[in-house]
Amino acid sequence: MTMNKKGSRKIVVGQESYRWLISPATKGLLVFTAEHTNYKGQIIRVYIESDVNEYWADFPHVEQLNVRIIKPADVSEIISQAVSLGWDPKRKGSPLTFNLIGTHLKIRNS
Repeated sequence: MTMNKKGSRKIVVGQESYRWLISPATKGLLVFTAEHTNYKGQIIRVYIESDVNEYWADFPHVEQLNVRIIKPADVSEIISQAVSLGWDPKRKGSPLTFNLIGTHLKIRNS
């Protein structure tokens, strides 16, 4: 899979360049997707608990919402952890899927 440049962002982690994006998955979940910029290799998908998409629908009653925002520093950490957990973005393969629990990745069971 090659990620469309439109709607995705670029980040450099270590000496490697990646493209990433965040999109809604289901209610209460976002999905972060990343791939290496220069290789058509394996991608990662990371599911993140966040009610950010419900913010305006529930406004002004937003006190109980989990409005987790993913910043570039979070993206860098997610990519680093995924590599240490076996993601090889230069090698073709099925997408590797994780859950983000706090600040740590955990492999997601299908």
